[in-house]
Amino acid sequence: MDSISRRFPYLIEQKPEDGDEDAQAAKIDWKIIEDDVDKPFVASGLEFMPLPVMHGEGYICLGFLFGRRSKVAYLSDVSRFLPKTEHVISKSGAGQLDLLILEANTLHGVGDSFSAHLTLSESLDAIKRIRPKGALLIGMGHFFEHQRENQMLAEWSIREGIPVQLAHDGLRIFIDL
Repeated sequence: MDSISRRFPYLIEQKPEDGDEDAQAAKIDWKIIEDDVDKPFVASGLEFMPLPVMHGEGYICLGFLFGRRSKVAYLSDVSRFLPKTEHVISKSGAGQLDLLILEANTLHGVGDSFSAHLTLSESLDAIKRIRPKGALLIGMGHFFEHQRENQMLAEWSIREGIPVQLAHDGLRIFIDL
């Protein structure tokens, strides 16, 4: 909370100073989520498992695993998987994911130690290791040409036996959670 109160003081309720009785802060019911796969939490009646991943070196970001009937993992800011997280979401870990939603921020090249995001090839390598039933790629930069990349992904999907495509604005996914 210290980090939030320093960066966003208007989000933290404080005692009004003399003459400043009209000052208001946002009314937020803060819930702290631990970055531990062994400490799930419930929101809106659905259990979520935090999935810590690296978002650049030295910074942990959380993705989430959720769903009772169908298992979905959502990972939007990833530069590297932590071993425990990858094991939990892999077919050999807690069981095969029905859907992996994973970022593919850059089209070409390989990420370096300064990169905070996965490239398309790194995302596809992760999908091969994790082996979900299907995957959607999110967070693409402007250099992705949707139709061209989806054609390449369709060919990759046939070769690897895992359906993968780029997500898009307005996409609706029907899945039984």
